[in-house]
Amino acid sequence: MLAPIIAFTSAISLIVIVAGSSGAAAASAKATIKQGQALFEENCEVCHQADAIGEAGVAPSLTNPELLEIASDAFFEATIRDGREDTGMPPFAHLGRKGVRAIVAFLRDHEKKPNRADEVDAQPEAHGDPRLGKLWYDNICSTCHGLDGDGYEAGGTGTAIGLPGFLHKASDGFIRETIKVGRSNTRMRAFAGAEGLAALSDQEIDDIIVYLRDLAQN
Repeated sequence: MLAPIIAFTSAISLIVIVAGSSGAAAASAKATIKQGQALFEENCEVCHQADAIGEAGVAPSLTNPELLEIASDAFFEATIRDGREDTGMPPFAHLGRKGVRAIVAFLRDHEKKPNRADEVDAQPEAHGDPRLGKLWYDNICSTCHGLDGDGYEAGGTGTAIGLPGFLHKASDGFIRETIKVGRSNTRMRAFAGAEGLAALSDQEIDDIIVYLRDLAQN
């Protein structure tokens, strides 16, 4: 009779421990998000606006559902830490790893879709003709992103997608998905499929990516 009682008591103790650990983890995550929000409001909100919704021509939305769906934590952390050279985005390495990760946790708290970053970043590298990519870019993308891909610095409403600060951190899959799907509630429209603004084919999109990669090297 004693053995079942001991087993039952052990099981109850284990449940209490697990529940306590889960509660502590949830409280810790909540505190990290709160810290991230405070750091965001102090350092980022002046450009990216409240709740990181962004402003065309100033700074992009960081809580856009399509962005949060395909961007990895590493992408966000590296961008915050290093900034984007030759743009208005300075580095924030002085916040330290803990502070940077807290800001990312705050952004993640706005997620509405499951994150697919691993799947997207694992997509194959783009292969194509940069000459054709330049043709498509000049006729479609340069209107917002500038002729040389320098974005806001060229007076455009789109980000600097032709500069190394972006291209060294974004995978071909990340760029490919962005062109295909766009970003809701922003000026970045979808450019693939029947409903796309230009109905670009997969190969035409890859041509653009190859051209952008050439821009970064030049």
